[in-house]
Amino acid sequence: MCPQASSATPLSYLEAHGAKAYPINNLLWALIAVSVAVIVMSIVLVLMGTFRGRTFPADALPGRLEVDPVPRGSIWIFTGVGASTLVLFATTVWTVVTLAAVSDPPGGKADITIEITGHQWWWEVLYKGSHKGTGPDQILRTANEIHVPVGQTVGVELRTGDVIHSFWVPSLMGKTDLIPGQINRTWFSASNPGIYRGQCTEYCGRQHAHMGLEVIADEPQQFAAWYEHALQPAPAPVSAEARADLDAFVVRCGACHTVAGTQAAGILGPDLSHLMGRRTLAAGTLPNSIGYLSAWIADPQHAKPGALMPRLDVDGPELTRIRRFLLTLQ
Repeated sequence: MCPQASSATPLSYLEAHGAKAYPINNLLWALIAVSVAVIVMSIVLVLMGTFRGRTFPADALPGRLEVDPVPRGSIWIFTGVGASTLVLFATTVWTVVTLAAVSDPPGGKADITIEITGHQWWWEVLYKGSHKGTGPDQILRTANEIHVPVGQTVGVELRTGDVIHSFWVPSLMGKTDLIPGQINRTWFSASNPGIYRGQCTEYCGRQHAHMGLEVIADEPQQFAAWYEHALQPAPAPVSAEARADLDAFVVRCGACHTVAGTQAAGILGPDLSHLMGRRTLAAGTLPNSIGYLSAWIADPQHAKPGALMPRLDVDGPELTRIRRFLLTLQ
């Protein structure tokens, strides 16, 4: 079993940290309170009936049960049905009103728009000149970790590159499905800096459980700095050894992965332009450390069986060169 690297906030829908999550969280706790009250009341009534027992009139014949044509306890039945109807109606109206209120971002427009595409089993993240100070040609592509500024509304366009997936970050928003052939839209915002775990919640194949993601909420200044840095290409090699490292990566990995500023321009796998700036590998399956990076390069099928990335059968020196190049991608 692979160690789980995504150890930020728990994958819990009981904690809300955003404008879209707060109303839903309040509704959830209200429904829990109503449900608990109904259960407790039902238990009390059953116990009262059990211990009180049945009473018979003094003139009742032995062994004979007389039925009252108008049950004296019918008022409790009608009261219970009426109360249940009112509670169900009230909670239904509250649910509909709450979902309608969070269906669109405040003001009808998001501050930032991100395109997210689900693949088996990772997340492709695309920023299209969506941050202040960047032009329409400033396209930033990354994977599995989504940086957003605190306090700003983030619009999300959801697509899938293969099967049905579902995008869910419970502390920030409810889940939204990714359907082949269509674009689904949602939004969220983070009210506090932090790292919020997300997960695909629609079974999508063998490694569905290892299709995690993280939303990293930065202060606006930190987000701007991250964004500008992420737009920069990989550093040019300045030595023969660095050139050999780059060549080894391009030959072995460039057909599937992209690294900005190099000849590697593959689109089958995640963009690795700033790989070492990420917290995890393989969509939250492994921590991003030198040891796990080496293990992933050598045999990804051991850590994530069924993943699209095949075992490369690289020898020791070649593995060292590829890893050494990847370690420069800060």
